[in-house]
Amino acid sequence: MKTLALITAAGKGLRMQSPIPKQYLLLGGRPILAQTLSVFEKCPDIDGVYVIVPQDQMEMVQRDIIEKYRFKKVLKVVRGGKTRQQSVYNGLKAIRSDCAIVVVHDGVRPLVRERLITESIQAARKHGAAVVGVPARDTIKRATAGKKLKTLDREEIWMAQTPQSFQFPLLLKAYQKAEEDGFQGTDDAALVERLGHPVTLIQGDYTNIKITTPEDLALAETLFERGKKRK
Repeated sequence: MKTLALITAAGKGLRMQSPIPKQYLLLGGRPILAQTLSVFEKCPDIDGVYVIVPQDQMEMVQRDIIEKYRFKKVLKVVRGGKTRQQSVYNGLKAIRSDCAIVVVHDGVRPLVRERLITESIQAARKHGAAVVGVPARDTIKRATAGKKLKTLDREEIWMAQTPQSFQFPLLLKAYQKAEEDGFQGTDDAALVERLGHPVTLIQGDYTNIKITTPEDLALAETLFERGKKRK
């Protein structure tokens, strides 16, 4: 039974304010998506990768990223949907091999470390579902429509990241249920939680940022160069 990764890269990236979709902007001389795929390519716990991109970019990704950088673990390029949830569901339905664990990861989180991927997979094998996250550093306020504020207990607030790993039948069931109910979640773990299944939380990394703005890209460049010097 295999462990497969779904790498989502079907977003438009409007906040980046770039004519080029954010997943193809350069980081360390390579497209962000290529940098992300390279981590999964090297991770021994990953048997195969499905890349999910917009339909009109599928051929380009196959040619200019997968073939150009010789990613051997990429098994298929999958057509993305209008939302992230639809894109992941497309990826799940595209899996045809015997899959025990599925890892979902944002294509624009290129600084993820192999350790986090491995730990999330191990937790999913044991508990069924696992999400990587980091404790909130700032004081968190909840505002109502009337502008009334309530301070939340920061000790209980975590910011979810990816990878998020699941036993494949569990995540597929969660997506099927969400589709039936017309429910839209903000991440994969939310759909599993709706089934009443607990999700294990793994301590993540503050450097595992999602690149969505020009400021994020500038920070990622600094972190990427710092990481190269440590090797």
